[in-house]
Amino acid sequence: MTETTENKDLLQEEKDVQAENVVEETEVVEEQKTELTIEEQYEAKLAELQAKLDDEESRHLRLRADFDNMRRRNQLDREAAEKFRAQSLLSDLLPVIDNFERALQVEASSEETASIVKGIEMVYRSLIEATEKEGLQVIKAEGEQFDPNVHQAVMQEQDSEKEAGVVLRELQKGYMLKDRVLRPTMVSVNE
Repeated sequence: MTETTENKDLLQEEKDVQAENVVEETEVVEEQKTELTIEEQYEAKLAELQAKLDDEESRHLRLRADFDNMRRRNQLDREAAEKFRAQSLLSDLLPVIDNFERALQVEASSEETASIVKGIEMVYRSLIEATEKEGLQVIKAEGEQFDPNVHQAVMQEQDSEKEAGVVLRELQKGYMLKDRVLRPTMVSVNE
Protein backbone atom coordinates (compact mmCIF):
# COMPACT_ATOMS: atom_id res chain seq x y z
CA MET A 1 0.00 0.00 0.00
CA THR A 2 2.82 2.18 0.43
CA GLU A 3 3.26 2.32 -3.26
CA THR A 4 -0.34 3.15 -3.83
CA THR A 5 -0.22 5.83 -1.23
CA GLU A 6 2.91 7.13 -2.73
CA ASN A 7 1.34 7.00 -6.18
CA LYS A 8 -1.70 8.74 -4.86
CA ASP A 9 0.50 11.35 -3.25
CA LEU A 10 2.45 11.72 -6.50
CA LEU A 11 -0.72 11.95 -8.48
CA GLN A 12 -2.06 14.46 -6.01
CA GLU A 13 1.14 16.47 -6.24
CA GLU A 14 0.98 16.34 -10.04
CA LYS A 15 -2.63 17.52 -9.92
CA ASP A 16 -1.67 20.29 -7.51
CA VAL A 17 1.22 21.33 -9.81
CA GLN A 18 -1.10 21.21 -12.82
CA ALA A 19 -3.71 23.20 -10.90
CA GLU A 20 -1.05 25.72 -9.92
CA ASN A 21 0.10 25.91 -13.53
CA VAL A 22 -3.48 26.44 -14.69
CA VAL A 23 -3.95 29.11 -12.03
CA GLU A 24 -0.68 30.79 -13.06
CA GLU A 25 -1.63 30.62 -16.73
CA THR A 26 -5.05 32.06 -15.92
CA GLU A 27 -3.42 34.84 -13.92
CA VAL A 28 -1.02 35.55 -16.81
CA VAL A 29 -3.92 35.64 -19.29
CA GLU A 30 -5.91 37.91 -16.93
CA GLU A 31 -2.86 40.14 -16.50
CA GLN A 32 -2.50 40.30 -20.27
CA LYS A 33 -6.20 41.17 -20.56
CA THR A 34 -5.77 43.82 -17.87
CA GLU A 35 -2.65 45.10 -19.60
CA LEU A 36 -4.46 45.27 -22.90
CA THR A 37 -7.27 47.08 -21.25
CA ILE A 38 -4.81 49.49 -19.63
CA GLU A 39 -3.03 49.92 -22.99
CA GLU A 40 -6.37 50.55 -24.63
CA GLN A 41 -7.20 53.04 -21.88
CA TYR A 42 -3.88 54.79 -22.45
CA GLU A 43 -4.49 54.84 -26.19
CA ALA A 44 -7.98 56.27 -25.64
CA LYS A 45 -6.59 58.85 -23.23
CA LEU A 46 -3.82 59.64 -25.70
CA ALA A 47 -6.34 60.07 -28.52
CA GLU A 48 -8.47 62.32 -26.28
CA LEU A 49 -5.45 64.44 -25.34
CA GLN A 50 -4.38 64.62 -28.99
CA ALA A 51 -7.87 65.84 -29.96
CA LYS A 52 -7.71 68.48 -27.21
CA LEU A 53 -4.26 69.53 -28.39
CA ASP A 54 -5.50 69.82 -31.98
CA ASP A 55 -8.48 71.91 -30.80
CA GLU A 56 -6.21 74.19 -28.79
CA GLU A 57 -3.79 74.57 -31.70
CA SER A 58 -6.69 75.41 -34.01
CA ARG A 59 -8.05 77.90 -31.46
CA HIS A 60 -4.59 79.43 -31.08
CA LEU A 61 -4.24 79.82 -34.86
CA ARG A 62 -7.69 81.44 -35.13
CA LEU A 63 -6.89 83.83 -32.27
CA ARG A 64 -3.57 84.71 -33.86
CA ALA A 65 -5.26 85.35 -37.22
CA ASP A 66 -7.90 87.50 -35.50
CA PHE A 67 -5.16 89.42 -33.71
CA ASP A 68 -3.22 89.94 -36.95
CA ASN A 69 -6.40 91.13 -38.71
CA MET A 70 -7.18 93.52 -35.86
CA ARG A 71 -3.63 94.87 -35.91
CA ARG A 72 -3.84 95.37 -39.70
CA ARG A 73 -7.22 97.14 -39.38
CA ASN A 74 -5.86 99.39 -36.65
CA GLN A 75 -2.82 100.19 -38.78
CA LEU A 76 -5.04 101.05 -41.76
CA ASP A 77 -7.27 103.18 -39.52
CA ARG A 78 -4.24 105.03 -38.13
CA GLU A 79 -2.90 105.60 -41.65
CA ALA A 80 -6.30 106.86 -42.84
CA ALA A 81 -6.62 109.11 -39.78
CA GLU A 82 -3.15 110.51 -40.45
CA LYS A 83 -3.80 110.88 -44.15
CA PHE A 84 -7.14 112.65 -43.72
CA ARG A 85 -6.53 114.39 -40.37
CA ALA A 86 -7.11 117.82 -41.93
CA GLN A 87 -10.32 116.85 -43.75
CA SER A 88 -12.79 118.60 -41.47
CA LEU A 89 -10.65 121.76 -41.23
CA LEU A 90 -10.19 121.91 -45.00
CA SER A 91 -13.91 121.32 -45.55
CA ASP A 92 -14.62 124.26 -43.26
CA LEU A 93 -12.08 126.41 -45.16
CA LEU A 94 -13.62 125.81 -48.61
CA PRO A 95 -16.25 128.58 -48.21
CA VAL A 96 -13.46 130.94 -47.04
CA ILE A 97 -11.46 130.13 -50.18
CA ASP A 98 -14.60 130.75 -52.28
CA ASN A 99 -15.10 134.14 -50.62
CA PHE A 100 -11.46 135.09 -51.26
CA GLU A 101 -11.86 134.16 -54.93
CA ARG A 102 -15.02 136.29 -55.20
CA ALA A 103 -13.22 139.20 -53.51
CA LEU A 104 -10.35 138.89 -56.00
CA GLN A 105 -12.78 139.14 -58.94
CA VAL A 106 -13.69 142.71 -57.96
CA GLU A 107 -11.95 145.25 -60.15
CA ALA A 108 -9.95 147.88 -58.34
CA SER A 109 -10.96 151.38 -59.42
CA SER A 110 -8.64 153.35 -57.17
CA GLU A 111 -5.18 152.98 -55.80
CA GLU A 112 -6.53 152.31 -52.32
CA THR A 113 -8.80 149.52 -53.58
CA ALA A 114 -5.91 148.05 -55.55
CA SER A 115 -3.76 147.82 -52.42
CA ILE A 116 -6.62 146.11 -50.54
CA VAL A 117 -7.05 143.61 -53.40
CA LYS A 118 -3.30 143.02 -53.40
CA GLY A 119 -3.40 142.28 -49.63
CA ILE A 120 -6.35 139.93 -50.13
CA GLU A 121 -4.45 138.20 -52.94
CA MET A 122 -1.41 137.68 -50.67
CA VAL A 123 -3.56 136.17 -47.92
CA TYR A 124 -5.35 134.02 -50.50
CA ARG A 125 -2.04 132.70 -51.92
CA SER A 126 -0.68 131.82 -48.48
CA LEU A 127 -3.97 130.07 -47.62
CA ILE A 128 -3.84 128.09 -50.88
CA GLU A 129 -0.19 127.12 -50.26
CA ALA A 130 -1.02 125.92 -46.74
CA THR A 131 -3.98 123.85 -47.95
CA GLU A 132 -1.93 122.37 -50.80
CA LYS A 133 0.70 121.25 -48.28
CA GLU A 134 -2.04 119.29 -46.55
CA GLY A 135 -3.01 117.66 -49.86
CA LEU A 136 -5.90 119.82 -51.05
CA GLN A 137 -6.18 119.87 -54.85
CA VAL A 138 -8.54 121.63 -57.24
CA ILE A 139 -10.57 119.26 -59.42
CA LYS A 140 -10.13 120.12 -63.09
CA ALA A 141 -13.42 120.49 -64.87
CA GLU A 142 -13.66 122.80 -67.87
CA GLY A 143 -13.01 120.94 -71.11
CA GLU A 144 -12.82 117.59 -69.31
CA GLN A 145 -15.15 114.65 -69.86
CA PHE A 146 -17.94 114.64 -67.25
CA ASP A 147 -17.10 112.29 -64.36
CA PRO A 148 -19.93 111.77 -61.85
CA ASN A 149 -17.37 110.82 -59.19
CA VAL A 150 -15.86 114.32 -59.12
CA HIS A 151 -18.36 116.51 -60.98
CA GLN A 152 -21.89 117.51 -60.10
CA ALA A 153 -23.94 118.48 -63.15
CA VAL A 154 -26.38 121.26 -62.27
CA MET A 155 -27.30 122.24 -65.82
CA GLN A 156 -26.93 121.27 -69.45
CA GLU A 157 -26.06 123.49 -72.36
CA GLN A 158 -25.59 122.90 -76.03
CA ASP A 159 -22.38 123.59 -77.90
CA SER A 160 -22.16 121.97 -81.33
CA GLU A 161 -18.39 122.47 -81.47
CA LYS A 162 -17.73 120.15 -78.50
CA GLU A 163 -18.53 116.51 -77.80
CA ALA A 164 -21.50 115.41 -75.72
CA GLY A 165 -20.70 114.90 -72.05
CA VAL A 166 -17.91 117.48 -71.95
CA VAL A 167 -17.90 120.05 -69.16
CA LEU A 168 -18.55 123.48 -70.68
CA ARG A 169 -18.42 125.70 -67.59
CA GLU A 170 -17.34 125.43 -64.00
CA LEU A 171 -19.91 127.01 -61.70
CA GLN A 172 -18.20 126.22 -58.38
CA LYS A 173 -14.74 124.76 -57.82
CA GLY A 174 -14.45 121.27 -56.48
CA TYR A 175 -11.68 119.99 -54.25
CA MET A 176 -10.04 116.71 -53.40
CA LEU A 177 -8.01 115.80 -50.34
CA LYS A 178 -5.40 113.34 -51.62
CA ASP A 179 -7.66 110.70 -53.21
CA ARG A 180 -10.95 111.65 -51.52
CA VAL A 181 -13.48 114.16 -52.91
CA LEU A 182 -14.21 116.92 -50.39
CA ARG A 183 -16.57 118.80 -52.66
CA PRO A 184 -17.52 117.92 -56.23
CA THR A 185 -17.19 120.57 -58.91
CA MET A 186 -20.53 122.09 -59.93
CA VAL A 187 -20.55 122.11 -63.70
CA SER A 188 -22.58 122.72 -66.82
CA VAL A 189 -22.38 119.78 -69.24
CA ASN A 190 -22.75 119.70 -73.03
CA GLU A 191 -25.80 117.77 -74.20
